[in-house]
Amino acid sequence: MNKTLLASTVALLMPLTACAATEANSEKSESRLSREQQAAKTEVWEPVPEVVFFSEIGVPSDATILIGNDLSNWSSVKEGEAKWALQDGVLTVKPGTGDIKTNEAFCDVQLHVEWKVPQPEAGMEGQQRNNSGIFLQQRYEIQVLDSYQNKTYPNGQAASVYKQTIPLVNAMKAPGEWQTYDIIYKAPTFKGEELATKGYVTVIHNGVVVQNHTEIQGTTEWIGAPKYKAHGCAPLQLQDHGNLVSFKNMWVRPL
Repeated sequence: MNKTLLASTVALLMPLTACAATEANSEKSESRLSREQQAAKTEVWEPVPEVVFFSEIGVPSDATILIGNDLSNWSSVKEGEAKWALQDGVLTVKPGTGDIKTNEAFCDVQLHVEWKVPQPEAGMEGQQRNNSGIFLQQRYEIQVLDSYQNKTYPNGQAASVYKQTIPLVNAMKAPGEWQTYDIIYKAPTFKGEELATKGYVTVIHNGVVVQNHTEIQGTTEWIGAPKYKAHGCAPLQLQDHGNLVSFKNMWVRPL
């Protein structure tokens, strides 16, 4: 090998040798650290999460209580005051008065609500069996229905994303018992009038996951296909379907 070629080869190898030496030094330096020091390199100390406290009935301190001693958090969708019956913290549909909505608007939320259907009257079946609904942003309905031993179309039973997604299981308790929904909702986003990201919802019914990060296909429609239309934060809405469905212990946390 001539001297010129040898010199060129050495020159090319020098950065590689230097790099290998640097890595070796780094590994040696790392090995000198205690396990605690090595572990500390991946610890993140800020921000520190805010401490949440709980009421006697388990309501987090950073939640907004929606059903209390009065209807000040609600108004009628038809305009004016909400006209549903409220007694001892239990809010019951007053048939014919129309849907009610929260006065506050929400986007992404954690929502807790307990609800109860009365014993069905003779001849009540399917969608007529004590029906109501919880509308996220007044557009996307989580069905409320007596689905205890009651045959109906599965994408319309309790805990369905109405007319869109069938719940994973039927977790319904018998009429007269309190049911619980815990809902995690990720609102859709828009760029101008165009949809940027769809909405998603997780529903836990009586402690059982029945909607697992379910994609919302669009607005709830009784007839026709769901669709998206640009909107911002909006109220929660409870449906008057003509039945004496009751709600209590309803609280929400913006996410």
